[in-house]
Amino acid sequence: MEKFQTFTDIPENYRGAAIAMGNFDGVHLGHQSVIALARAAAVANDAPLGILTFEPHPRQFFAPNAPTFRLMNPETRAHRIAKLGIDCLFEIPFTKTFSQLSAQEFAQEVLVNGLGIKHVVIGADFRFGKGRAGDADMLVDFGQKMGFDVTIAPLVSDEKGDYSSSAIRKALSAGHPQDAARILGHWHRVDGTVEHGDKRGRQLGFPTANIDMHDLHLPRFGVYAVQFDVLDGPYMGSYGGAASLGIRPTFGVNKPNLETYLFDFSGDIYDMPISVALISFLRSETAFDTVDELVKQIKLDCFAARAILESLG
Repeated sequence: MEKFQTFTDIPENYRGAAIAMGNFDGVHLGHQSVIALARAAAVANDAPLGILTFEPHPRQFFAPNAPTFRLMNPETRAHRIAKLGIDCLFEIPFTKTFSQLSAQEFAQEVLVNGLGIKHVVIGADFRFGKGRAGDADMLVDFGQKMGFDVTIAPLVSDEKGDYSSSAIRKALSAGHPQDAARILGHWHRVDGTVEHGDKRGRQLGFPTANIDMHDLHLPRFGVYAVQFDVLDGPYMGSYGGAASLGIRPTFGVNKPNLETYLFDFSGDIYDMPISVALISFLRSETAFDTVDELVKQIKLDCFAARAILESLG
């Protein structure tokens, strides 16, 4: 998959694409339905299949000091999109100038002049242009006047509600990763590189691999059964584990992170790229009175996590 961040970088063979447009935070099943319609349009038009998204997320741009909400950082999103067989990702910088484009200017300058699209697919609730003034019906009208086709993808839902990034955040905040996975179509993952921590886990007999949760939505603090994937290097592969997500209150108040104890593993994976899937919530984060109490609970957590992972095969 080719990735472009400015219109001037786009070669001629990627102009005239059929694109899916949106923020695609999580790349959940609703997003995938939009992408599937764009794929059909690409085949029908013998055109490249593209994704148009924005960075930073507009919500981040307009409220930079609001609580973190993103399910994926840009790298994780791009990696997930690439797995769907997309030809090109247009990740356009969302700047102050960009935010001032009217709905009509957005259609003309971005979709027509910038990308030269043949077809665009959006979700039924997609908004665009200054003040979110543009809606799906308006984009259809612009397409008729400017020479591109528009498909409006219906919202995807089940008996529990619409598939949305908001619903995924709600499930994760409640400690229900299985519900999040139902909407995502895959386990919710936290990607990053293994950072050096305080080495307390090693001192306790449970060395952990730590990931910073900066700029990501924080699921419910507590202990989880996880799948831990090392994405590169001599230890590349999948491992089961028990992970603690939170601020480690037994040792004071610390910045939130995700620290995972890998089962049946020994090796140096500092600075290695990893991906941790939250499989099942085991218990809430707790401050223990003594280290011995903490170690006893960690052993119970590992036993419970192993049992859950083994039950999944």
